[in-house]
Amino acid sequence: MLLARVEGNVTATRKHPSFEGWRLLLCQPIGRDGTPEGVPQVAIDSYGAGMHQRVLISSDGAAARKAVGDELSPVRWLVAGIVDEVTPGTTDLEDSVG
Repeated sequence: MLLARVEGNVTATRKHPSFEGWRLLLCQPIGRDGTPEGVPQVAIDSYGAGMHQRVLISSDGAAARKAVGDELSPVRWLVAGIVDEVTPGTTDLEDSVG
């Protein structure tokens, strides 16, 4: 799992049928201090994350395929939660997910 910031929505005129009904977000992985780390990822979102919100994204492709209900889906990333606060000094980001 990675801490990320929502940088935008992805709009596609054609997409895999398994993405129907799902919001696609462009998520930039970030460090605790908010600086970008790595390349942006496209993730499905069922939580309704807003622009510039911090989220926890997971690269568990099996869980993402199960969420969309299609074992052959090309989906890989999913928003696992919206982060309310990252507590300084903790090593487990999951403790801070709201």
